[in-house]
Amino acid sequence: MANDANLEKIQGVNVVVYARKLAEAAKVAGQLIPYQTSLSIDPQRDSDKKKTKSGTVTTTSSLETDFKFEFVNNWSKIADQLLDSIFDNEEMEFWAVNRQRKNADGQYYALYLRGKVTEDSNDNDPDDVSSRETTITVDYGPVRGWVTLSEEQEAELAYIFRGIGAIEGSPKNDGTDGAGKAWNKETDAGQGVSDN
Repeated sequence: MANDANLEKIQGVNVVVYARKLAEAAKVAGQLIPYQTSLSIDPQRDSDKKKTKSGTVTTTSSLETDFKFEFVNNWSKIADQLLDSIFDNEEMEFWAVNRQRKNADGQYYALYLRGKVTEDSNDNDPDDVSSRETTITVDYGPVRGWVTLSEEQEAELAYIFRGIGAIEGSPKNDGTDGAGKAWNKETDAGQGVSDN
């Protein structure tokens, strides 16, 4: 077994779902499902054993995947499109992106799946926010790979420092907006200049 000190423990908060309608693949980037609270991916194969006179023969079925996630109900475009998928029987594609695991090119580890929404339950308790649990019937995948996130997508996943000044032009989301400078733990730790 590998040395436990070298193993990275994956935190559930770091695995997030992106989705889009398959029909829009040529014109729309995958969209982050806002306010996710849980994600479950369960690939499985049924197996069967048959006793023969010369030993046991094991057979396995094709891969099946249970895929569902929960999120706080909202009126984002992608939340509405999840309902479109179940109402209109539309195929969607999904990525479960692990933002804690990167390759040497800075891409994130992801599972890619295609399928249709087959259940979208909606809970509306009076003392809590409205929540949805969405279940996908997977037709394709999961397939493992690496995805590149745009600066905008990166900003959705992380808090970006901004300076106190007015933001001129389009936000850059790199820490310099508002005449700011993002903290660099390698060079800024222990640094400072006294006014005295």
